[in-house]
Amino acid sequence: MKAGIEAINIYCGSAVLDVKELAVARNLNMERFENLMMKEKTVPMPYEDPISNGVNAAKPIIDNLSEEEKGKIDMIITCTESGIDFGKSMSTYMHHYLGLSRNCRLFELKNACYSGTAGFQMAVNFILSQAAPGRKALVICTDIMRTNIVEDSLDFSFAEPSTGSGAVAILVSDNPTVFQVDKGANGYYGYEVMDTCRPVPDAEAGDADKSLLSYLDCCENSFKEYQNRVEGADYETTFDYLAFHTPFGGMVKGAHRTNMRKLKKAKPDYIEADFQKRVTPSLLYCQRVGNIMGATAHLALLSAIENGNYDRTKRVGVFSYGSGCCSEFYSGLVSPQAQESLKKYGISNHLQDRYKMSMSDYESTFHVNGKLKFGTKNFKVDREEFPEPYAHVKGKNKLVFSEIKDFHRKYEFV
Repeated sequence: MKAGIEAINIYCGSAVLDVKELAVARNLNMERFENLMMKEKTVPMPYEDPISNGVNAAKPIIDNLSEEEKGKIDMIITCTESGIDFGKSMSTYMHHYLGLSRNCRLFELKNACYSGTAGFQMAVNFILSQAAPGRKALVICTDIMRTNIVEDSLDFSFAEPSTGSGAVAILVSDNPTVFQVDKGANGYYGYEVMDTCRPVPDAEAGDADKSLLSYLDCCENSFKEYQNRVEGADYETTFDYLAFHTPFGGMVKGAHRTNMRKLKKAKPDYIEADFQKRVTPSLLYCQRVGNIMGATAHLALLSAIENGNYDRTKRVGVFSYGSGCCSEFYSGLVSPQAQESLKKYGISNHLQDRYKMSMSDYESTFHVNGKLKFGTKNFKVDREEFPEPYAHVKGKNKLVFSEIKDFHRKYEFV
């Protein structure tokens, strides 16, 4: 029995900011900034939210299915730490705007940056269980961070360039043409730690150093548990590529270096060459979007698939981490046909076709973002307030957020 990713697509906004410009404007230590290994960050526009991003990621996948195949989607799981309501799941909105069958489970998972992996593994196990043979699950990982204040804090200053916005939609089935999960090859590791949290929707709190240490600890120990469960697993030789949850590239580089030192006693030059070969392909998309929390591990996996060399079937190891904390290391196979099956989504073109904002453009979004508080009862979006980014979605059949009326969110395709 096979299970895994039949199709995967992203939507990562209509506007980006060059993070080097941001670093210069914030007067950051440039040597420390270079260690972030970031290039661009998605800047969410007022007409973009976790729901519109999720629908825009999923719609091309749905549009490529026949009516019969659409009817086989039994479950929509939204995975996020950017929920819009304490009770109502965002999956209900996405289900509606994607036009799917009413005979469908709709629910939401929240678990910091681990949420996407939690939802994905739940969907994989639904398929493997054969509880509903031939059915499919749609997992939509979507997160957003709207900046509305620049705090006078060193930790926040270095977090600002790495926070992003976007969604990854994943169709999970018994026809895993993109990524076939290695059944039973999972290592879990978690414990309570106050590294980072999101006590309010538009800001993170916590201890950046503790978060780094927890990430490193989980990366090592989730893999060790994977080794316990998978006979003969070796960090260096089992995986042709590795994809990590990527808050920023430097964190991934540090984790890979630590594992290679501890697990393989490798020397610095060898570690650097191995990083460039097996890990760098997974960073390329993350470097252009920023940390999209629950969606980031799958953005890294997608990047590894699109930017790697698959002249034969190869194994990819995936590490997912969510603050607080829970982590998982798992793996799967990518065939030579996977890249071809993804071409129809034009993912790299989407990342290229985004408006390049100036610092003044970016900071002008803050006043609008400040109005979009959690629990807002009524709000009308002025889509024309940022005409240049809006021109990148108008006429392209993208879903945009238009208003909140008595707490009910309204959207339309433009």
